[in-house]
Amino acid sequence: MSWFANWYDFLMAPLERQAVGSWRQRLVGRARGQVLEVGVGTGANLPFYPSDCQLLGVEPSEEMLVRARQKVSSTLMPLQVGSAEMLEFPDDSFDTVVATLVLCSVADPLKSLQEMRRVLRPGGRLLLLEHVAMPQPAMKGLQDAMTPLWKRTMGNCHLNRDTAQAVEAVFGHVQVRSYAKGLFLDLEAEKLG
Repeated sequence: MSWFANWYDFLMAPLERQAVGSWRQRLVGRARGQVLEVGVGTGANLPFYPSDCQLLGVEPSEEMLVRARQKVSSTLMPLQVGSAEMLEFPDDSFDTVVATLVLCSVADPLKSLQEMRRVLRPGGRLLLLEHVAMPQPAMKGLQDAMTPLWKRTMGNCHLNRDTAQAVEAVFGHVQVRSYAKGLFLDLEAEKLG
């Protein structure tokens, strides 16, 4: 098992306790109907879904899926290997698509968002929680400087992506809730027509 998959929950535990866990709960609690979680990772969102959701999760890392499967019965949430850039589902399949701390690490954020939009039904909602490039120039400069080393050691995680702009480009609109002075964003978009 890769060190990243093996240590992810341990490394995230302080952030989850301080704030990220409550932000996840707030976001995932808005999921409805047929739900696809893209980048389910080690299953951090699984306890927060409303009980009436029909869930399916995809994750590119089999090692992360091993951890997620330890947290949930496959009858409650089928989990499978899958890539955000190439979702293997028909158009208009889901009422909600959820991704948390995913778009920072995918190879192609725009392609991933296009796929998420494609599998959403008209009127369906995209729910994202992401860390992003900070609005303060000095902080953004620090993120830019740290990203080359950070992405090599932390599972391709880019500290400096403008995810709200990417969502806007694909969906045409986005509702934004900001946390931690703009470091984390809760992003919601609807697939219109």
